[in-house]
Amino acid sequence: MSADPIQRIYDLRARPSRRIIGLLSGTSADGTDAALCEIEGAGEAMRLVSTTFVTTPFTRELRERIFRLARADATELCDVDVLLGQAFADAALEVCVAAGVRIEDVDLIGSHGQTAVHHPRSAGHVGATLQIGEAAVIAERTGRPVVSDFRVRDVAAGGEGAPLVPLVDHLLFRKPGVRRAMQNVGGIANVTLVSQNLADLVAFDNAPGNMPLDAVARAASGGVEAFDAGGQRAARGHVDVPLLTELHEHPYLSLPFPKSTGRETFGKDFIYPLLARFGERPDDLLATLTRFVAEAIARSYRELLPAPPDEVGHLEELLAPVPVATSASLGVDPEAKEAIAFAVLANETVFGHAGNIPSVTGASGPRVLGKISA
Repeated sequence: MSADPIQRIYDLRARPSRRIIGLLSGTSADGTDAALCEIEGAGEAMRLVSTTFVTTPFTRELRERIFRLARADATELCDVDVLLGQAFADAALEVCVAAGVRIEDVDLIGSHGQTAVHHPRSAGHVGATLQIGEAAVIAERTGRPVVSDFRVRDVAAGGEGAPLVPLVDHLLFRKPGVRRAMQNVGGIANVTLVSQNLADLVAFDNAPGNMPLDAVARAASGGVEAFDAGGQRAARGHVDVPLLTELHEHPYLSLPFPKSTGRETFGKDFIYPLLARFGERPDDLLATLTRFVAEAIARSYRELLPAPPDEVGHLEELLAPVPVATSASLGVDPEAKEAIAFAVLANETVFGHAGNIPSVTGASGPRVLGKISA
């Protein structure tokens, strides 16, 4: 291969397969997900051969600094950017150890980073998004080229910059004659309706997910618990029906797509007033929010999807009789799916393929995504 670092990346196209690490820290900001993938081909011919997955938790201090990013000054933003780059590099090295692979044998790293701010046009903003976790630090620590900053090119082209996983859902999970709803409930919930043809794909962020639930669990435990482990607190609580009705009036739920959301909508401004009202009843608040997330997702299927799915990944009670299964039944660990997605998107970047779907994000056209640090 060429000694030119950029040329080496594009020389990867000639290889029958590539080892690529996907890195992600989601809206819940609980740690770095790392997936080491072997990928053959690209585009419609892409095949995921194997995956090793690990999650590396953040320290409580780093997690709290992430939660304050939306109001951080430039100095704090700069420092956390580097600290997260170091954390992502550590995660890349750890997944190699778990897989029994040398980091030198990895061809490429795709890093989504950690979203610091997401200001989509659908929420009345100028249209901006910022993911941090300095890619240069990852490249320096690992010695591997890194594709990062996937979202900003789509935003520059008039899109929301989200969701980006739908292309990967299509590449991994399409099946002739079947409509599959690939529902993810991370910090924010999002759905992709996948059928055989990419032109028919529909995807959007359809509800708050674990992010407000995690905030209540942290508040109820004095910061000791990062989340409601096993849903134990919510199971002890009771659904507050008037609050549930009130939550369904949130304007985001009725917005048409393309649409995306995040901490700016369902973060502190959403959860703090609820904590002030239900501070003495945190378990009831958790039970109500849990039910709300499920109902909001089911509602989005009824009101926004152009056709009901033949298969769906969650929500047995609200979406029966649609068959339910996790992505594990399709050969992909659901915990690893989003980290895998950014390995696949990095692979598409190497091949010069668009990583966005304009009908999903609202961009003016398909765009090759990501910046390369070599």
